[in-house]
Amino acid sequence: MSKVILEIAVFSVQSALDAIHAGADRIELCENPNEGGTTPSYGSLLAMSKQQKVPVFPIIRPRGGDFLYTDIEFQIMKQDVLIAKELGFKGVVIGLLNSDGSIDKIRTTELVALAQPMQVSFHRAFDRCADPIQGLEDIIASGCHRILTSGQVPNVTNALPLIKQLVGQANGRIIIMPGSGVRANNISEIIQQTGVLEIHSSARKSHPSQMDFKVTSMNENLQSTGVDADEIKMMLSMPSTSSNAVSVANAIQASGEVMISILSVVLN
Repeated sequence: MSKVILEIAVFSVQSALDAIHAGADRIELCENPNEGGTTPSYGSLLAMSKQQKVPVFPIIRPRGGDFLYTDIEFQIMKQDVLIAKELGFKGVVIGLLNSDGSIDKIRTTELVALAQPMQVSFHRAFDRCADPIQGLEDIIASGCHRILTSGQVPNVTNALPLIKQLVGQANGRIIIMPGSGVRANNISEIIQQTGVLEIHSSARKSHPSQMDFKVTSMNENLQSTGVDADEIKMMLSMPSTSSNAVSVANAIQASGEVMISILSVVLN
């Protein structure tokens, strides 16, 4: 799958390193898998900023739950974007909604301008927006480079017609990146049916505790969330159906950088 970019979502530095070793093209760095992913700690960011093999995009999400943020939460997000930029990351992942389910264009635009020259991905907050067709246009107008989406259902394989529709509507203005439920046994079908240039998977695998001693009276399973390196390798071995994926993705990135420059001028 060398011609389609495979992004792997991870929830620890060790999982990020494992995914990179397995061949991932890009990493979405998160913590707290039970919350759906939140902003990594400064220590995690510092550790990952020192590796240069593949781009790492930290998620900027101050808490779990919905994507309607208070003023103080938004201030935290702005500071975290600046920290990611200062540490030299290539991109960040954000997602903000208004209470009516529309995209929070004002705050999204502000974060995109603050993040430059980093790329900005809009995460699956998109899957909770009231109107994905209008939402796509709002996110494009905000200057983001890509949208991660499962097509507003839990498993993306049940929403391939919508993914294809979004790819057509985007028409090269932004990258549509399907995710949620992507595995080696369906990745080729998703690419073939939608024509996407990038795809996202957590390749999630639970790892048992390595402790020799356990307090049995606690009656707990201290397993951790990691990645399945073999699954990543299998996904990467699948043939790409988009012969010009990388060059097109780079073109969209370049156009996005121009949009960010325009937004910066407007906001300043």
